Amino acid sequence: MWFEILPGLAAMGICLVIPGVVTVYINRFANSGKEKRVAYYVQQWHLMERDRFISGVNRYYVS
Repeated sequence: MWFEILPGLAAMGICLVIPGVVTVYINRFANSGKEKRVAYYVQQWHLMERDRFISGVNRYYVS
């Protein structure tokens, strides 16, 4: 029957979701709970440099 495919589909779906979820938790652990910021544009780079200067410890992710 058609429903015999459901366990295989569920296993495949879980295998596709696990890497994305695990990556988020590894990044949070490695970066002290903050997501890593990426500067794709010049404006974003300037904002990161501003945050680095304002933090006083030369790190953009420290508030």
